[in-house]
Amino acid sequence: MNIVLVNKPLDKVVIDTNVLISAALFGGNPEKILDLVQENRITLLISDEILDEFKKVLHEKFSFSMVVASRAASIIKEIATIITPNLKLNVIKQKESDNRILECAVAGNAQYIITGDTKHIAPLKEYKKVKILRPSQFLKLIE
Repeated sequence: MNIVLVNKPLDKVVIDTNVLISAALFGGNPEKILDLVQENRITLLISDEILDEFKKVLHEKFSFSMVVASRAASIIKEIATIITPNLKLNVIKQKESDNRILECAVAGNAQYIITGDTKHIAPLKEYKKVKILRPSQFLKLIE
């Protein structure tokens, strides 16, 4: 009898900027999610627009030099799959930049968006079959 092991495809996730910032600066569940990416247990999808916002927030809100912020973005870029969305969405009216998260998820066929944004992104709960979860919810789901 031959046993064939089939690797299940990795879940694809888009992580919003505030979760990336939390992972980089504060650890906790956001850092655990990036650990899963590094362990090849999930696939991180990211766009240049999300990385640009990440750098901007590190620089403007946390006083990182642009050199250090760019290095942090480069580290994330190394472990992620870069997606170039070919669509522009206008689903979230209150904070237009949050639409970049949705665009990346749709373009990359993500299964999950992991967000800390309780005002604009999380209330959607799901968008085009992409489930929207908080970091703790995602970790409970996959463990």
